[in-house]
Amino acid sequence: MRIPIHMPKLGYDMEEGRIESWLVAVGDEVKRGQPIAEIETDKIVIEMESLAGGVLAEIVVEPSEDLIDVGTVIGYLEG
Repeated sequence: MRIPIHMPKLGYDMEEGRIESWLVAVGDEVKRGQPIAEIETDKIVIEMESLAGGVLAEIVVEPSEDLIDVGTVIGYLEG
């Protein structure tokens, strides 16, 4: 089953953020609660934890300067 990974809402007023880096690669096994990406908001850079376990199947949004809306699918786990 493919599980989407969404850009998280990391603060009350957060509407968008950017991916600073992925901490795992496609094909890596991921455990629930494991940090999988670093997300930059207008205030901080924070590690995003996986909400489910599985294998990182696809990275949809690579790290860049582009801002991504909260809720946008940024990757998929196969679980």
